[in-house]
Amino acid sequence: MLKVGLTGGIGAGKSEVSRLLASYGAVVVDSDLIAREVVAPGTPGLAAVVAEFGAGVLRADGSLDRPKLGGIVFADPARLAALNAIVHPLVRQRSAELEALAGPGDVVVHDVPLLAENGLAGLYDLVVVVDAADDTRVERLVRLRGMEPQEARARLAAQSSRADRLAVADVVLDNNGALERLEPQVRTLWEQLLEKAAG
Repeated sequence: MLKVGLTGGIGAGKSEVSRLLASYGAVVVDSDLIAREVVAPGTPGLAAVVAEFGAGVLRADGSLDRPKLGGIVFADPARLAALNAIVHPLVRQRSAELEALAGPGDVVVHDVPLLAENGLAGLYDLVVVVDAADDTRVERLVRLRGMEPQEARARLAAQSSRADRLAVADVVLDNNGALERLEPQVRTLWEQLLEKAAG
């Protein structure tokens, strides 16, 4: 089994790379999806979040109001650390369970937005960073996610710098251009990953 850590700053295109790798046959363990799963209604994770932040972070249907919680934690590093202390161990546990289901010859791609921030590079055989300039990422967040420019910049500022992410990279995929320039890079990467997994 080859364990790959895939990361990239918000708006860099990591999700698209993850989608492509899954379409080629990678076993993708998506930390963002798992982070939603572990705080779904009825979970111990959601109960812990409510105990820490109050019932005001819930929607009327009992689900987590992610934008509201985001507004609290992205403005206050101490509150973000408190949230991470609840969610990250649950995500790690579930990720390990999913990885254990993969076969010995599989390429397991861990899609981890905060890989650099949390010092997780050492957990993987290889780290792939999807990279794009800050201005490109802000433009994408405004255009594709409807964020205000200042909100987009705040989200970038809350994550590791490009330099910190690039420092942990074994492979860098340049996604400053159009989507069609990304696919051939990902296809080449996949061929290299298959070779490593076989070797």
